[in-house]
Amino acid sequence: MELDRDHLLVPDSLYKTAVSKLATVYSSHGGHLTAEELPEHVMFDICSELYYKGMLSQLGLQFSKLKIFSRLLRIEDRRHLLHRCFQALMDHGVRISETLANAFSRQQNLSTFLDTICRDRLIYQGLALGRFLCDAGWFFDSGKVYKACLVLCEPDISSDGIGRALECSVRLFHVQNANCEYQDAEVTREAAFQLLEKLREHGINVNKAMLFSECCALLFAKSQFDEALKYCRHAMRELSTSLPQKDMVDVLCQCSKACVVKSEFHKAGLVIKQAVAFARKCFGTKHPKYSDALLDYGFYLLNVDSTSAAVQVYQNALGIRQSIFGGNNLHVAIAHENLAYASYVQEYSSGNFNDARANAEKAIQILGYILNEEHLLLSSSKRVKALILEEIAIASLDEELEDLCFDKAKELHLQALSLANRAFGENNFQTAKHYGNLGRLYQSMNLLEEAEDMHLKAIEIKERLFGSEDYEVALSVGHLASLYNYDMQKFAEAEKLYLRSIAIGKKLFGEGYSGLEYDYRGLLKLYRHVSNQEKADQYAAILQHWNQIRDRNNAIQVKPLEFVLEYSLEETIERHF
Repeated sequence: MELDRDHLLVPDSLYKTAVSKLATVYSSHGGHLTAEELPEHVMFDICSELYYKGMLSQLGLQFSKLKIFSRLLRIEDRRHLLHRCFQALMDHGVRISETLANAFSRQQNLSTFLDTICRDRLIYQGLALGRFLCDAGWFFDSGKVYKACLVLCEPDISSDGIGRALECSVRLFHVQNANCEYQDAEVTREAAFQLLEKLREHGINVNKAMLFSECCALLFAKSQFDEALKYCRHAMRELSTSLPQKDMVDVLCQCSKACVVKSEFHKAGLVIKQAVAFARKCFGTKHPKYSDALLDYGFYLLNVDSTSAAVQVYQNALGIRQSIFGGNNLHVAIAHENLAYASYVQEYSSGNFNDARANAEKAIQILGYILNEEHLLLSSSKRVKALILEEIAIASLDEELEDLCFDKAKELHLQALSLANRAFGENNFQTAKHYGNLGRLYQSMNLLEEAEDMHLKAIEIKERLFGSEDYEVALSVGHLASLYNYDMQKFAEAEKLYLRSIAIGKKLFGEGYSGLEYDYRGLLKLYRHVSNQEKADQYAAILQHWNQIRDRNNAIQVKPLEFVLEYSLEETIERHF
């Protein structure tokens, strides 16, 4: 007998009582109800009841059955609850992600024995499972599923079969990028373009927005920013209403990031606001895809010197992800890390790093629980915590605490540098950032020659990647100027570097740029030290004017999510891409 509230016109309370009773019966009978015995919505309700009753062992038995879980994936309007149930099992020590991925991978052995209809049905099942695992942050297992899908695609050399293989390849490309598997991603990219060429030979044109966007993401990670921007433009021109809504958001977010690193800030702002608005319209404000857009919006805001706005946006994104995933989840950890860094920047002048440190440590705790210690995703969280520990050491009056914090910061920075160097080599933005951070730390530890060497390395790499007029270059130039001014008494060199840093900052961000404060204060100290009173008075006045600008800007209430789009998406693409 089937229970389905859509067909049985029973009161809600009676239906809920029946579901609760079935969950209890299921528990007492060791999980012998099968997917065939109940409709999908009823099965989902029983699983939800098991979750709410804390019967996680019984829920794990149910979810571990690939056929049942695949049926639950068809109920898309309750995906948030499915994520919560799934994460609860992962937190409980039930490796359900790995179990399902392995179960599906075994299906690839059947590829030569299946007819076309059965094989297509299995591939569709794999795509749905792979997408769910990716959305839930279990990238490695998602990739395992997509690889099995590709094996299932191999016997079908028709244009439809090649098209399905291309879709599987692009999905695999995405999770490999997300999981920092960049060498494997290169191989997958090449395979995807070969499949694309085969489709062209069949006279078939497909939408390439996601493929181009993933190429952009890979090149972005490898610091090949000019090439990344080219693929960003290609991806934007491929956008259409036929593209899945989640993919649309992903493409817009990735393209905004590519524009940010090339200092095309106006264009980046237009695109990321389109992504946020589109995600909000399609998914609402409690959806993980909206939180994805918010994280990249926060990245944009932080890079255009809107730090308090970035903190607000990151807090919003973290709240969404915690409500959906909670627990030891990769997406939650990444949100903690982003908020930690933005909070660190916001509170740099005040020295109050409690929130920043708490978020950084939470990110490291979660990532350390779910990833191996050599995973590249750990490097950024370690870097942020090291920055915070350095500032705590500087402010400390306790010599023992100071030494402890400095030593731990050095350890974390060196670990982060090692991970980045192993993944990318020297010629990479991440490597340059770690050199620059070590330079600042060594200066604080009075290791002056080592500090100078680190800053010079950072500047050299950044100039090679971005050119001589980029704000990242200005940041490192300002740090080297500080070293020369405060610790090495190289005043002539420091003056030139300060003036260069100021010129770049003002050109890109205007007279109210927050980074100017440290350069102005450095010059003021320098001119007073060398008894150049005229210049000292000049920069005292400039610093006072800068403070007035900052006070006016800070008095304006920041509402980063209340914006009006300048153009439609179509107009944005036509005008700028």
